[in-house]
Amino acid sequence: MGDAYPILIAVGVGSLVMLAGVAGGAFLVISVVRNTHLIQRGGDAGFPPGNAVAEAENIRRQTPPPLPLRRFTPQEREMAEMPMRAARQDTTSRVERLIEHKKNIAELRVALRIRRAQTLTRWISGILATVLFFSFIVANVAVGWSAMALANKIAIPVFALSAGTFWAVRTMEERAKKRERANGREGPGRALYAKAARDLKIELEAAEELRLLDAAQLGLPVEDRQYSYKDSIPSELDSLRKDGRKYRRRHNLAQTVIIIGSLGGTSVTALADTPAPLKYWAMGITFAVGAAAGFTGYYKWRERAFYLQQTADDMERHATAFELGIYPYEDPDESIRLAKLAKEIELLRVEQRKREQQLDQPHEGSAEVV
Repeated sequence: MGDAYPILIAVGVGSLVMLAGVAGGAFLVISVVRNTHLIQRGGDAGFPPGNAVAEAENIRRQTPPPLPLRRFTPQEREMAEMPMRAARQDTTSRVERLIEHKKNIAELRVALRIRRAQTLTRWISGILATVLFFSFIVANVAVGWSAMALANKIAIPVFALSAGTFWAVRTMEERAKKRERANGREGPGRALYAKAARDLKIELEAAEELRLLDAAQLGLPVEDRQYSYKDSIPSELDSLRKDGRKYRRRHNLAQTVIIIGSLGGTSVTALADTPAPLKYWAMGITFAVGAAAGFTGYYKWRERAFYLQQTADDMERHATAFELGIYPYEDPDESIRLAKLAKEIELLRVEQRKREQQLDQPHEGSAEVV
């Protein structure tokens, strides 16, 4: 029995080896059959069949090769750039037209201001000379030369000055008209100062309308218009401060007249025996003091100067904050900062206009204008 164990063990091991060989052979046969079946069905296992490979090769051969990159000739490149160049030239020409419109408008405003002053001076001097001439004749005929000697000493120089002023202004206007007729109405040397103030005002309105039309056709982006708006702030500051200094000078002059006139009038009238000439001086001083006080209270020059200076300081503060990038313009986006600056400056302008309207209202209605 002991001798049978080795034989049994050898038989068992041999059986196991034989079973393993049979199982391996069966597995190889099944794999080969399966792959052959998949290839015949058209490559379900991820490998293309023979006919698919041939078809792909035919398609590759029939596909034309990619065309090489074409180099444009200088003439073709010039033709391609012509539209962009034309657009830039059109924009440049429109900007130049806007600049010309602004120059023309500035010249018309200056000419209109001068012509209004000339017309006013001519009318005042002419009316004054006429009134003095007839008054001089009537008074001297009715009263006599000896009785009107003092008045004649004052009236004759005033009449001569008025007549000379009228003649000088009229001569300037005639020379300007002759120069306009000689150079042509539309020539380069046309005389704006030869036209009437009414005609200049009409031309100014037409020029402003043309400028607005050209500006609308230009179609600049919003950011460019905001940059232009920012660049106009310094001139606005100069205008506000100039008006503020003008009103401040008027207020100081009126206060000087009030102070000195009050003291002088009181001193003259305090004399016990006031001569007749000093009485007239006292009456004139009192009238000047009353007129200065009335104009100061009515036109409110001090308040106007204060509000103009305050608006100019606020606008300068915003412009400086924008340039330095500090609060409230610390945003890194330039477009957002420009929009915020334009908004703040416009709010300051609206507030200044409301203040001016409030100053123009009487005391009863000033509280209602807010």
